[in-house]
Amino acid sequence: MPQTIIKGIKALLAEANSMVDTMSIDEAKEKAQDEGYVFVDLRDIRELQRSGMIPGAFSCPRGMLEFWIDPESPYHKPVFNQDKAYVFYCASAWRSALSARVAMEMGLSPVLHLEGGFTKWVEEGGPVVPRDS
Repeated sequence: MPQTIIKGIKALLAEANSMVDTMSIDEAKEKAQDEGYVFVDLRDIRELQRSGMIPGAFSCPRGMLEFWIDPESPYHKPVFNQDKAYVFYCASAWRSALSARVAMEMGLSPVLHLEGGFTKWVEEGGPVVPRDS
């Protein structure tokens, strides 16, 4: 019997984008090195190896996000326990919208996501460094 999906990705993204603030590429270029912001790269390791990342960004694979945010989790990462603004990004701003919504629901604040994702960052001349930089 085929599955009946009652809420598709378009609806999920629309809901997330209605709840989460978006940071423009121009603003992100200004804030990327500001110590009051943590840029969180949600792309997987293959994407990072292939195309690099925003300088100073923290790599958090999407599948680990909730575990790394929660201080009660054995996988918690202290980077998510700071009084800073969190800017999530992925390739095209889909994973980041959904992730930012979940992070907000968990209590992380403030949380934003990057308009157009890493793809737009690169298109608009944002700096990129290799993954291990």
